[in-house]
Amino acid sequence: MKRIAKFEKVSFEQFKKDWIDSFGNYENIEEIYNSINLPKRATKGSAGYDFYAPIDIDMAPNTSVKIPTGIRVRIEENWMLSCYPRSGLGFKFRLQLDNTVGIIDSDYYNSSNEGHIMIKMTNDSRNNKSVHVDKGAGFAQGIFIEYGITTDDDAKDLRDGGFGSTNK
Repeated sequence: MKRIAKFEKVSFEQFKKDWIDSFGNYENIEEIYNSINLPKRATKGSAGYDFYAPIDIDMAPNTSVKIPTGIRVRIEENWMLSCYPRSGLGFKFRLQLDNTVGIIDSDYYNSSNEGHIMIKMTNDSRNNKSVHVDKGAGFAQGIFIEYGITTDDDAKDLRDGGFGSTNK
């Protein structure tokens, strides 16, 4: 199996900035940061690398939460990381990513935000179910996908940031 990527933590300073942006001033940010685990596959046959909740997450129906994962990933060119909710959470609660599928491009790693992967999810429950994810439990998964480009491709722009950052 070809090894094409490596997960790392972002710096504490970047995590703290993004955490405060998502959740406001939180009293134990350093403890949360220190407890972050890098994504891992659950089994030898798993396609997805599980992202783990940095805190307990509670979501009432029709609410969203933007979760700073504290994770970045170095990916070889012509590969991407595609992010999805854990399938059990999607099946039981209709938990969805706000952008339907998160695409982490190989050049995102070098962005001014250190390539910090943020996952924004919505509880789209049609049965009025609340979602609870325990701290340390898998809530999302990332799958590496190789992609091709056209023979006449001439892209030269550089990325700096996430969500809609191309050409900024």
